[in-house]
Amino acid sequence: MYNPLSKKATEFISNEEILETIEYAQKNKRNAPLINSLIEKAKECKGLSHREAAVLLECQLPDQNEEVLKLASKIKEQIYGNRIVLFAPLYLSNYCINGCVYCPYHRQNKNIPRKKLSQEEITREVIALQDMGHKRLALEAGEDPANNPIEYILESIETIYNIKHKNGAIRRVNVNIAATTVEDYRKLKNAGIGTYILFQETYHKQRYESLHPTGPKHNYEYHTEAMDRAMEAGIDDVGLGVLFGLNMYRYDFIGLLMHAEHLESSMGVGPHTISVPRIRPADDIQVEDYKDAVTDDIFAKIVAVLRIAVPYTGLIISTRESQRVREKLLDLGVSQISGGSKTSVGGYANSEPLDEETAQFDINDHRTLDEIVDWLLGLGYIPRFCTACYREGRTGDRFMSLAKTGQIANCCHPNALMTLKEYLEDYASSQTKERGDKVIKQQIVLIPNKKVRSLAAHHLAEISEGSRDFRF
Repeated sequence: MYNPLSKKATEFISNEEILETIEYAQKNKRNAPLINSLIEKAKECKGLSHREAAVLLECQLPDQNEEVLKLASKIKEQIYGNRIVLFAPLYLSNYCINGCVYCPYHRQNKNIPRKKLSQEEITREVIALQDMGHKRLALEAGEDPANNPIEYILESIETIYNIKHKNGAIRRVNVNIAATTVEDYRKLKNAGIGTYILFQETYHKQRYESLHPTGPKHNYEYHTEAMDRAMEAGIDDVGLGVLFGLNMYRYDFIGLLMHAEHLESSMGVGPHTISVPRIRPADDIQVEDYKDAVTDDIFAKIVAVLRIAVPYTGLIISTRESQRVREKLLDLGVSQISGGSKTSVGGYANSEPLDEETAQFDINDHRTLDEIVDWLLGLGYIPRFCTACYREGRTGDRFMSLAKTGQIANCCHPNALMTLKEYLEDYASSQTKERGDKVIKQQIVLIPNKKVRSLAAHHLAEISEGSRDFRF
């Protein structure tokens, strides 16, 4: 029944295939010859199948597990270098008609204040985000056709792109809203969104339906097939994700990779990003209610094997996780993180109690964006605010072809340094600026192409003198 080319959710995410894969992986968890061969295959940076990846995740051999972690770190360095993309979520509205039992926005929750931002309030939120230094946002909104229709989302995107405050500008708006129609996805494409993001939560159909007892999200097939409709509408950068802890992690790990394989097979390009959130406490939500909660060690291994299995897909970790966990996962494969985040509606421009009460979940990393940037610099990373690939049309298969040939380094590295320089000049504390300028001097010599390196150095000098928005 498993068919990655099928357009039916229950065929490209086959329950039978997942269960067989789990059984196969458990039978081979100490099969050293097989595991060693998979590690060798992964070194080619061409990825692994869901079944091969499941074996590495299940591996019970200490030496081979250590090899897996080392390989994930090496692949991350080879493809993404030391660049880390930074973004922030922007919650537009917590009105929602779904009954998702793990989310405080569910319609039965009478404790949480309901709030929807006006365009004027969105402007204040965006200015506050620009004043931090953010250039990339992920829009979040509950599913409610009356309060959050597609027209509201489109108007909000237009508002955001048109806000220019001092040297600030949001250059890429990613969108995380409920599954919708091809027609609506075309509207989002025409509005200039970056990545369309939709978390599956869990790929186990029965578990999914029990977690979403009411509302349109209850429809497993419609939700799971959403990325096909989005890509049919012309959105070629899509972001997958599950909420680890809602179901057995092995099942959802395999389902996630099967979904990626389906997109690669049927649409010609896999997911641009994969997010790996874990269940967190929130209003009327207790983590203890979820017996499948994932430990830190297992979580780290999940990230490492994902990096090996889908080497050219960005991996995202949010402020759900602590500084300690995020630091470990950065080394194992994470390439994008949020910083200075608020998960409440209106939380950036205001700090009133009402705004905190509208939070979707508790965050673990409360540091400011500048503290995050300084921390990354101290760890040897380049905090990256670049949105050039999206604005230059290097999306979907065009981005992947550049990434797989290694040519992306001549774009990504100089763009990362130039956008970091913008941040240092406009928003950084004196300590962060001093550290960042040193890193730029050390890193510019690593740009492979001599001509690009020379032009980047020229643009960096221009940025110091007040010019902005250079890109390759």
